[in-house]
Order: sequence, then C-alpha cells, then structure tokens
Amino acid sequence: MSIKIAVLLSGSGTTLQNIIDCCASGAIDGEVVCVVASRADAYGLTRADNSNIPNTAVLRKDHDNADIFSQAIWDFVNPHEPDLIVLAGFMSLLNVPERYDGRIMNVHPALIPAFCGKGMYGHHVHEAVIAYGAKLSGVTVHFVDGEYDNGPIIMQSTVEVKEDDTPETLAERVQAEERAIYPKAVQLFAEGRLKLDGRIVRILPE
Repeated sequence: MSIKIAVLLSGSGTTLQNIIDCCASGAIDGEVVCVVASRADAYGLTRADNSNIPNTAVLRKDHDNADIFSQAIWDFVNPHEPDLIVLAGFMSLLNVPERYDGRIMNVHPALIPAFCGKGMYGHHVHEAVIAYGAKLSGVTVHFVDGEYDNGPIIMQSTVEVKEDDTPETLAERVQAEERAIYPKAVQLFAEGRLKLDGRIVRILPE
C-alpha cells in the first residue's frame, strides 16, 4: 500500500531528498506528508518548501524539557496521520508515543551495537571507527525507542574501512550505502513485510 511518511531532520536534508526522489520514482510506495526540523536554519526545510511539503522548525531551546519538546513535534505531525516516521539526521532524543511504536525508523552510520549511543553521530562515529582500528563499518537501519540507537535492527550493510581512510572518505562510502539501504527498509515497511518479534525484526517474503 502507499504510505504517508513524516520526516524529522536537523540539517541539510539529503536523506529527505533521497526519500522524496524514491517516492517520485516508485522505489518507495509512499509520499512525504510533513517535515519537522530541530534547527530553524536547516536546509531540509527549504527542500520541503521546494516540494510543497508542509514543514516547521521545533527548537529544543524553546521548550522547557524533553517531554514538551517531543510533544510539540507530535502536535505538528499527528494531524498529517503518517504511517511511518523517518528520522533523517535528527539529533534530539524523542519520546515515542505508544501510537508510533514500531513506526519510527532511524539510520545510523555504523554497525550497531558498535560505535553508537549518545554523542555518536556524524564524523564522531567515523573518527571512532578509524581510531579503534575496525576493519568494517557500515549502516544500520533500526526502529526507534526511547534510547539512543537502541531499537530493533531492521537492516544492516557493511562498508570496508581502508588503511588510508580519513573520517571524510569513510563517511562518503557510508553515506552512499545509507542512500541505498534506507529506502529499501522504508519500502519493506510499505509492503507490510516487517514483523517485530521482541527485539528481532523478521523480513517476511513477498
């Protein structure tokens, strides 16, 4: 079935654009119905404007605590009745309402449970991978719960760490893999092929 997707972001919106493009091409059977940014200057809001997608900025500093911040986000999102919430570089911890259990996805630029958790985002992840001497890194798409990078894993894909890698060169290859794997996970959700069994996400056959 075609699904309605809400996207939460904090920055340039490249993942948002990838999802918009995949919806347009048919790679994702869905439509982005709203966008929320945690920064007022996030270029992702401009991308949303360019595609005529309703959008807003909800800033953590404008809200007294994490509960009120999360609620402000859901107050904007809920009227759009999304089937799936996609985090696209969204840097704040969210409270997950019961109605969205198993319906919020995130992508992490490493192989969870390695190199993840609070403070592990963006270049911090790639610096840590290289400093540790890991031979493989990669991408993890997972469902979101109330903790950083803790929800059930949907899909993972590996990326070789080369001896001459810098955080920037490793990031380029990881991001390319993200662009490939994230839409696949969203499409599996659209097809009703993701079944949660405790911590295990089972991918059902077509």
